Amino acid sequence: KKPFGCRIRYFIVSGSGDELGCILLAGAAKSMEVRDKWIGWSDEIRLKNLPWIVNNARYLIFPWVRVKHLASHVLGQLVRRVSEDWYEQFGYRPLMLETFVDPAHFDGTSYRAAGWTYLGDTKGRGLRRPGREYKTTPKMLFVKPLTKNFRERLCGELKGREAVE
Repeated sequence: KKPFGCRIRYFIVSGSGDELGCILLAGAAKSMEVRDKWIGWSDEIRLKNLPWIVNNARYLIFPWVRVKHLASHVLGQLVRRVSEDWYEQFGYRPLMLETFVDPAHFDGTSYRAAGWTYLGDTKGRGLRRPGREYKTTPKMLFVKPLTKNFRERLCGELKGREAVE
């Protein structure tokens, strides 16, 4: 389905032009207890500053591709270029990336190898919506700060030039 809000899609392409996989970046999860406590922000500041977190919503290396360490290498490249790409598309640079890994299928090895931080597991409740029941299984939450002072900035008032630098 079409992701909500800002999004960027990348294809992972070899030096010879073969497509190896794809990545989708989109808006962050609205509320995530383990992430929100780790950052240290209030509900009010979270709602204002949430756009400065970008979610690695989909990440796929095609099943027929067999390149050792490709997944963590691509994540490293993503971290190095996403701030500039996001700025070119949307006029501001994100401060942090987040992603969810389903432990029933994966253990997060490529994220760990690329230096992402495991914060803990979600509760498996999914997005709460009036009149709808949505259940999922708990997922592992990984984050990757994109600036040294990400926490200070995410907990402050992001406006003007500070928000885009």
